[in-house]
Amino acid sequence: MIRVLIVEDDPMVAEINKRYLESISGFVCIGVAANAMEAKAVLDKKMADLVLLDIFMPGESGLALLKEIRKEEKSIDVIVISAANDMHSIKTALRLGAVDYLIKPFEFERLNAALRMYQQEHELMRKQEELSQEDLDNWLLYQSRAKETRPELPKGLAQETLQRVVNLIFELGNEGFSTEELADKVGISRVSVRKYLKFLTDIGFVTATLTYRSVGRPVAHYRLCEMNKEKIVPYLKAPHR
Repeated sequence: MIRVLIVEDDPMVAEINKRYLESISGFVCIGVAANAMEAKAVLDKKMADLVLLDIFMPGESGLALLKEIRKEEKSIDVIVISAANDMHSIKTALRLGAVDYLIKPFEFERLNAALRMYQQEHELMRKQEELSQEDLDNWLLYQSRAKETRPELPKGLAQETLQRVVNLIFELGNEGFSTEELADKVGISRVSVRKYLKFLTDIGFVTATLTYRSVGRPVAHYRLCEMNKEKIVPYLKAPHR
């Protein structure tokens, strides 16, 4: 489990980031700090692998906190999430070893990519004490390709309609639904809804079970798969075919 501290002075943003982080398997939030002082108090008591760090905060800035973390040689990685888009802040953060930098406002697809990339790197470093040049080159090449590659929606699916379908499924939560019920709520035909549900089932976003009746064909009932709900994120901003 990757232990993460969120340092963010906006309570709403902090809560959104916390919920999103905890929706991704393999991550756990060990605390939320509203400023550098609170962050240092948490880090003194708890082990952290990663800090999601804002820069503009009351009192000591996020960059000053990052400098202290590096000065103390703590084995902690940092992803900066900030509205600071000036070159000085960005270069300073990167020179101090930030593994990624997200500029607010950002799409959650970007946060998902940053966390997934970090997860892959963390797992690689955990399993191997040493790397060959070939292993390192392959990893760096993988990082470069992963940042360039964006998944596309299957032919015939529209991003706007997919967003509506996904929003309704999130609203339903653990409540199961049929193709007909979802079609009525979205306002499109059952034939169209089946295409979207097939795609969502294929990527594991929803699960499908058949309900058998005394007469007629069995009816498919769908349900949001909580463990896989982050899998839809890259597709919501995917380019059309």
